[in-house]
Amino acid sequence: MSSFFQKLGLGLKKTSQNLSRGISDIFTKESLSEDVLADLEELLYTADVGVKASSEIIGKFAARRFEKGCDIAEIKKELGKDIGSILKKSEQEFVIDKAHKPFVVLMVGVNGAGKTTTIGKLGKKFAAAGCKISFIAGDTFRAAAVEQLKVWGERCGIKVYSGTPGCDSAGLCYDGLSAAQKNGDDIVFIDTAGRLQNKKGLMDELQKIIRVVKKIMPDAPHKTLITIDATTGQNGLDQVKTFKELAGVDGIIVTKLDGSSKGGILVAIAAETGLPVYFIGVGEQAEDMDVFKADEFAESLLAG
Repeated sequence: MSSFFQKLGLGLKKTSQNLSRGISDIFTKESLSEDVLADLEELLYTADVGVKASSEIIGKFAARRFEKGCDIAEIKKELGKDIGSILKKSEQEFVIDKAHKPFVVLMVGVNGAGKTTTIGKLGKKFAAAGCKISFIAGDTFRAAAVEQLKVWGERCGIKVYSGTPGCDSAGLCYDGLSAAQKNGDDIVFIDTAGRLQNKKGLMDELQKIIRVVKKIMPDAPHKTLITIDATTGQNGLDQVKTFKELAGVDGIIVTKLDGSSKGGILVAIAAETGLPVYFIGVGEQAEDMDVFKADEFAESLLAG
């Protein structure tokens, strides 16, 4: 068992304990009935599995035969299969296409979701794999974000392109990407602002960044990833939908799974968006982020 898998199990402990306790309570009362199924569906809601995924899971589960006092471990195993089949929709390897140099990754998400830290972790991961990495500190409105990215850059030996506080983020991205091309970088991560209070302003800013990036590399950004905080539950799903509309998000990273009681949000994301979940995070250290594996996640979700 990998150390990350163990951390994932600990991170999802609150969710898995709540689910396991609920399942035990439900299935010691009576055999499978409409009331039992309704209770099970409500239990899935509490873990933020979402309406669509819960309905799909209940539909499959209802087709099976379970009697009063049946084995709870078997019930959890069957539920795990149903959850895993939904999660598989979002299990996909994150591939850096070496035909694009640099490979440009636009990072979006609301402030506080862990976006800047995620860039640092991914930068370290790919630098360790032998890639030449650079960061563009495009969230020019938050000095803390720029400084945080610089700390990661210094720690990992990664070049950080930054400007003066409050400078035009699109112009900085243009200059940074131009320099990264000349420098022969393999991957460029672009940090961006995440102020959803003014959706139109954010949309205009993101679209401006995308336009200037395309002036240098017409097929860039090659990936647009959103970072969401698992502890926000359904709000995280709403953020995915919003940023997909604003910036054409095509991949997800879920952070702060450690200690969240809303771990089922990944199931909701898989069912309602079908977007890949490339990485998940269970802590602050770089090694606390790893690739998303549907079966491991489903197992951890029902391990309590």
